[in-house]
Amino acid sequence: MTTTEPVQDWRSDYDIFDPGYIADPAPRWDELRGCPIAHTDRWGGSWLPTRYRDVHGIAHDVQHFSSTQVTVVPRVVVPGTEHVHAPPIDSDPPEHGWSRRLLLPAFAPRAVEKHEAGTRALCRSLVDRFVDRGRADAAVEYAQQIPSRVIAELMGIPSDRADDFTEWVRGLLELGQTDIPLRLRSREALFGFLTEIIEDRQRHPRDDLITELLRSEVDRQPVPVSHVLGTCQLLIIAGIDTTWSSIGSALWHLAQQPEDRRRLAEDPAMIPTAVEELLRAYSPVTMARIVREPTEIGGVSMQPGERVLMSFPAANRDPDAFEDADRVVIDRQHNRHVAFGVGIHRCAGSNLARMEMRVALEEWLARIPEFRLEDPSLVTWAGGQVRGPRSIPVLFP
Repeated sequence: MTTTEPVQDWRSDYDIFDPGYIADPAPRWDELRGCPIAHTDRWGGSWLPTRYRDVHGIAHDVQHFSSTQVTVVPRVVVPGTEHVHAPPIDSDPPEHGWSRRLLLPAFAPRAVEKHEAGTRALCRSLVDRFVDRGRADAAVEYAQQIPSRVIAELMGIPSDRADDFTEWVRGLLELGQTDIPLRLRSREALFGFLTEIIEDRQRHPRDDLITELLRSEVDRQPVPVSHVLGTCQLLIIAGIDTTWSSIGSALWHLAQQPEDRRRLAEDPAMIPTAVEELLRAYSPVTMARIVREPTEIGGVSMQPGERVLMSFPAANRDPDAFEDADRVVIDRQHNRHVAFGVGIHRCAGSNLARMEMRVALEEWLARIPEFRLEDPSLVTWAGGQVRGPRSIPVLFP
């Protein structure tokens, strides 16, 4: 069921694409924690745990919950075509272990450090384009421009394709969630591009991540090219929308909170701690699991084949897990948030995302320490798989 009828009871008929929920989901999470696990028949049907302990438990329970379908809406199956999955995010053990290990060296702290100078130069060049104008769209002109170019550099792909990445990712994770033809077109375009790049690297190896993946072995056998294609798909999809949403949410918050903004501008050393709190408060990602064996969570019986939405954003606003959970405390010291997930599928790219977010805030605040929303009603949000602002018109001196 994909009804557009208004929700009457969020406990038994929630809608993750409801405009009000996308704009401000926190009040609904507070309401649903008393359920404690909501259910809906919309969008293929799913369960929605909102308590930290339930989300945490499901993420660790690979016996009862499979990661083979992580999207919040059902997978689109095209007859006559082979499904290309995205390891390791949609892999269960044992494949998950070796496919994740292939990526970890590229996202280790020391490896990420090599990309910081380029990211900083990029952020400065973006600010240069609008700093004298006195206004900008902090999402479109800044936040959305950073991750696509950083990922392109990491993968050895020309940065002039970054805008294509943005279009394809929005077609897959945002607009395409409720528009299946757009989702299929975006997927086909992305796969076609990546197939060409992989074939080029097979003929002309380079010093980049794609070449490294093609050279990798598992059990003394080359990693299948289809596996490399799926992993490259993951890097673009998961490495772009999630990070630009986090950067955008941080700027949206700071545009409305002069005290927080001025503290960070005056003391940039606080920014890494603030990044963790902004990640907690505005976590962008919800991931799905498929029940593989009968189980019970929070007093609710779940059956094989049912979809469960792990709302990491809701878990991070649980008052039983965080003091003043709905308040952004930029110097919060005890912050065991799950913005990057938890368990074996915790985001392998978290070091890169943290670096991008930290540098993006450092460079913006160094040049534009005072800014405000032009009009709060002009801010637009996307939701579903990844929640984040898509337009943030701001004014500054």
